[in-house]
Amino acid sequence: MKGIADKPSFIIELLEGGVTLEDVIDGHICQQTLVEKSAFVVGDLGALMQQHVCWQSVVPQLQPYYPVKCNSSPAIVEVLASLGLGFVCTNKAEVSLVLEHGVSPDNIILSGVCKQVAHIKHAAKNNIQHLVCENEAELSKISRLHPNAKLLLQLSTKAHAAETSMTFGFSLKSCRHLLEAAKEMGVQVVGVTFNIPSSCQDLQEAYTHALSDARCVFDMGADLGFNMNILDIGGGFTGSEFQLKQVESAVRPLLDAYFSPLSGVHVLAQPGTFYVASAFNLAVNVIGKKVVTPQWDNLPQNENNEDTEFLYYMNEGVYGPFSRKLLGNTITAPSVHKRVLCAEEAVFPSSLWGPSLDQLDCVVEHCLLPELSVGDWLLFSNMGACSLEELSSTQLPIYYTVSTCDWYVMQEAGVALDSVMKNFSMVQFGA
Repeated sequence: MKGIADKPSFIIELLEGGVTLEDVIDGHICQQTLVEKSAFVVGDLGALMQQHVCWQSVVPQLQPYYPVKCNSSPAIVEVLASLGLGFVCTNKAEVSLVLEHGVSPDNIILSGVCKQVAHIKHAAKNNIQHLVCENEAELSKISRLHPNAKLLLQLSTKAHAAETSMTFGFSLKSCRHLLEAAKEMGVQVVGVTFNIPSSCQDLQEAYTHALSDARCVFDMGADLGFNMNILDIGGGFTGSEFQLKQVESAVRPLLDAYFSPLSGVHVLAQPGTFYVASAFNLAVNVIGKKVVTPQWDNLPQNENNEDTEFLYYMNEGVYGPFSRKLLGNTITAPSVHKRVLCAEEAVFPSSLWGPSLDQLDCVVEHCLLPELSVGDWLLFSNMGACSLEELSSTQLPIYYTVSTCDWYVMQEAGVALDSVMKNFSMVQFGA
């Protein structure tokens, strides 16, 4: 999308009078059944708002910066920009997208490992000053291309290294050398960023190490004359309020000890999945079916159902909206549209595949489902962190909805169609 459109680019269906998200999905499935039975997405802007309210309630001391790579839908960017979030971008396209929605360059951080020259130049041209720096080679490149940059040094953590099997960022031992190099090159260093993955089992230990190391870097920077005033604790937020409270419980006393409000340090975080995952539901159609000999050894006898196993082929796969499966992520088994399982209904070992017939195109290896027919619809929830608009071979239609109750909450938070969200128009569902 180039600039601000003269006409609304997104239609929001307003749900009134007890109309639910399920009714919306039913309606669009009925429409698709009459035509080509294409997969589609329903986006619930109310869920986005609910997550924002939850964030402000549980961790008000953490300023949210949304990582655009999590879901770069222009609609998402526009809503979050209207709520006052900052943005973390990893390339030129993401920076341009965020700027087009009126976000101030002061509220944008250019991140990403081994940034391309064009991306750094683009940041400099658009007065985006906050850049993440991972190593001395990156420092040298930034000093040459963007000498007015204000750097956040990427601090490696044991938890992140354990997940990725590689060191990411700089260690506490090497930070003094990096700070001295920045001083010699005349580049400002204003803060530290690190990341604790959501898979971390011991949040208390991980944040204790990371924040104590960050405090050491701040002290070293101050000794060298840098004005260190930004701490970014990264992502790692699953979308669960329970997990967010666990992070808050681990982080709050450490922040009070190392970075009290009186220190003047602005504390940021990067809730990507937290904001968008639950806001999107994906509906796909079963386009093929195959009966095979089962490969499972540990099924309870009453669920083996005479050794019948089904392979189902869907009209979207890992080369589309399920691409995160290729990165090692697990796709949760879907529900079957208009099928409520009862205790008496038989379920069968099943696997779900994309349409490519590629051996890698397995979306769900093992799940238990009732016997399906070609033409049935499957519903995948929590699909917001998949950049759905970009990953499908043919762009998936996205239908945005919001309930009247959630819309009132959004308006109270400062979201308005006429002044802030100019690319949206509101229609009543079914009109």
